[in-house]
Amino acid sequence: IIGAGTAFASLPPGTFSDVRLKEDIQLIGKSQSGINVYNFKYKGSDQVYQGVMAHEVPNAAFIHDSGYLMVDYSKVDVEFKGVN
Repeated sequence: IIGAGTAFASLPPGTFSDVRLKEDIQLIGKSQSGINVYNFKYKGSDQVYQGVMAHEVPNAAFIHDSGYLMVDYSKVDVEFKGVN
């Protein structure tokens, strides 16, 4: 999984939201609809991002051919973004 962020770099940012690809996960709050919002790093990266955990938003999550969960952020009231 090391370098997973670079392996999937051609995909829209934040779409890979599988907890197995993340580390240093910190709950920072909730969205207006009650979805947990986290800061995290993708394994092998020093960049901190803000977003959701796919397994917590089944209405917006789907399984990629790789077996990892992805999120359609247009279906949640959380913006995926880099924070540093």
